[in-house]
Formats: sequence, C-alpha cells, structure tokens
Amino acid sequence: MDDDGLLDDWVLGHARTSRPKVCFVPTASGDAPAYLDHFFSAFQSRACEPSVLPLFRRELDDAALGRFLLSQDVVYVGGGNTANLLAVWRAHGVDRLLREAYDRGTLLCGISAGANCWAEGSHTDSFGPLTFLPDGLGLLSGSVCPHYDSEPGRRSSYQAAVATGALPAGWALEDGVGALFTDGLLTETVTRTPQAHLFQVEPDGENGVTERALPCRLLPEAQ
Repeated sequence: MDDDGLLDDWVLGHARTSRPKVCFVPTASGDAPAYLDHFFSAFQSRACEPSVLPLFRRELDDAALGRFLLSQDVVYVGGGNTANLLAVWRAHGVDRLLREAYDRGTLLCGISAGANCWAEGSHTDSFGPLTFLPDGLGLLSGSVCPHYDSEPGRRSSYQAAVATGALPAGWALEDGVGALFTDGLLTETVTRTPQAHLFQVEPDGENGVTERALPCRLLPEAQ
C-alpha cells in the first residue's frame, strides 16, 4: 500500500476476476485501526470489493470465518510482527483456511510480515533484534527477507542465517519490489523503485553465501 498504488494495481491485475474480493488481514499489527483506514483509503476507489478480517476482536464463528476467507479472491496481509501473526492465526485456524484458499486459487500476498509468513522461514525483528525465524506456513519453499536495502543489518544478518543453515536459501526483497510465485516457482518480478532488486541468496558451502540480483520490471508509472 504505497502512496502511488503501483504495486496494489499490479496485485489486482493478477487476481482471477476483474472485480476481485480483497480481504486485508492486519493481524501482525494487532489490527491497528490506522492500518485499516489506510487499506480502505487505498482500495475503496479501485475495481475491487475490499474487506478486513480482524482477529483481536473477532466477530465470526468458525463456520462463518471459513466461508468468508474461502470466498476471497485476494488475501492481503499487512506488516508488523511475524511471530505474533503466526501464533494468532494458528489459534483461530486461519493458517488452515489460508492453505485451503491457496489450493482453491486465491492470490495470497502481503508486505513485510505479510510476505514473511508464506515461506518456510524468514528474517524478522519479531523478537526485538534482527534474527531468523525458522517458522512459517511453508506455502513457499525456502526463506524470505524483507527490507533488504533499507534497514541497517538486514543484509548481513540474513546472509549469516543462510550461511549457517539457520534459514534455508531464499529470497531477499529490497523495498518497492514485488515477486509473483506460481506453484512455488518465481514467475514475475517488478519494482516501483528504480534500481531496486530481488535477490536469490544461497549458501556457497564455504561458510558464506552467493547473492544473485534478479532483474525486475519497472512498473510503467514509475519510469
């Protein structure tokens, strides 16, 4: 949900219908009201049907929760605390429902913690200092590291986690980058920020890593 909306439009362009139902899940921020307002401000004017799933003040019973999530075309997960997000989802059965939604063709996406959650593991500040979290839904193999270029220590800390095997090889995203995975394979990379990259980071077998920058298509209005 950047101010220019370029990545939001890119996400909607990959939905399975021309007017998708888009559910924002703000669990990682504790359902912060300002974050909900920001989502609606960004999506109400677009060709979609926006909604929000709050879990800290949950209103839906299990059956209604399942019907609601499985009816969505896009599930958009916000940033915040990845570890807390995963714990709350599991307490409410949302992890299971998202797996089922994914199997049915729902587009799952998100930023920061909302990108971390889909992989087997991630790089996070959920516990204060930057560290590795060998936990996630596992819908995407490997690990994810957001904010690769914008937060001091991210790059070196993530590389150390991959080098030692604390995290599996994975994907490091600079701010403004979007990556689309289809059936677990990377099929498209874009950016709203000139010169930003997605990196593939793998252990090199010598207590280090190899880092490969992948080309990202600059979204048109950002040129």
